[in-house]
Amino acid sequence: MALVKYNPLRELRGMQEQMNRLLNLSWNHDLAGEDMSEGIWQPSVDIYETADSIVIKAELPDVEQKDIEVRIEDNTLTIKGERKHDGEVKKENYHRIERYFGSFQRSFTLPSSIRQDNVSAICERGVLTITLPKKEETKPKQIKVDVH
Repeated sequence: MALVKYNPLRELRGMQEQMNRLLNLSWNHDLAGEDMSEGIWQPSVDIYETADSIVIKAELPDVEQKDIEVRIEDNTLTIKGERKHDGEVKKENYHRIERYFGSFQRSFTLPSSIRQDNVSAICERGVLTITLPKKEETKPKQIKVDVH
């Protein structure tokens, strides 16, 4: 193993990055319109819309399916779960740990145009995909114009 010169500023820089991340979480709460009240880490989420549905994709690597909970209550979609640290490697054997472990929770306010009774969730290759179908009356309809 190579000898590495101790640099105390490296430790401070890492602590500053963690504090910045925590402050960003608290400041981004109001801007994103979601509840980020629980957990140190938050999975990254993409939200997009198709003609038939709204789709939410969340990155959940190393989270077992039994540890994921998706719930809709009062027009709020909540994704809860926990990423557990693999106990096979002892902590003192690590050179660096950059991934976050523990519980997380993300909540999103749903529009009234969603059919809550027909929501589906699939987790493949560490990505949770939640499909929220739109109600029929909210889908755009093409109207043919007759010319006389």
